[in-house]
Amino acid sequence: MSYKNIYLIVKNNYYNDQQEKPFFNVAGSKVFLYLLLLSLSFLFVAFAVGYVFTRAQNSADGIYLPPIFILNSILLLGTSFTMSKANKAYKSDNTVAYQRALWGTLVLTLVFMGAQVVAWTSFREQLIGENIGNGAHYLYAISGLHFAHILGGIPFLILFIYTAHIRMKEPVSVLVYFSDVTKRLKLELLTTYWHFLDGLWLFLVAFFLFNMML
Repeated sequence: MSYKNIYLIVKNNYYNDQQEKPFFNVAGSKVFLYLLLLSLSFLFVAFAVGYVFTRAQNSADGIYLPPIFILNSILLLGTSFTMSKANKAYKSDNTVAYQRALWGTLVLTLVFMGAQVVAWTSFREQLIGENIGNGAHYLYAISGLHFAHILGGIPFLILFIYTAHIRMKEPVSVLVYFSDVTKRLKLELLTTYWHFLDGLWLFLVAFFLFNMML
């Protein structure tokens, strides 16, 4: 029996199993994620409003935004690109591209986190110093909160990488892995979460740049 026939058998079995199961879990996972992202959006908007209010109360200039924050934006855009590549590779059953895309996402994310620590430490005097009245602590709070949510997503990313390598050692196991509808859903949810954090970071950088020019 050829690998193609094995693939068709496995694929049909998975799809038949999924049709027999209720879709509540699938819809519930998406609803939970969207509610989480919505609550995070409100939280960051609240911090942004607090920053504007603090700055207005002190009649202060906009805070200095270190150039490394711009570099970090490019790094996060790179992670969105690699996560999209991982989804594309999954759907096309491309094992090597899938694994490389996941690893690329992890490496870029870790570089981002290291660069963010450098930004917090190297520019501390310029961000705080004598200008605490301009709301600079909000930059630390907002970027720190974003950092924490990036950190929270890393274990899931590592789990995907680990599972991909463990279950992709032979052709049949590869076919089974790529036919797993639940795995595909989880990958889509993780990608959505990653895109959200990347978009949120771009918004925050644009927000502080805009306030710096006012």
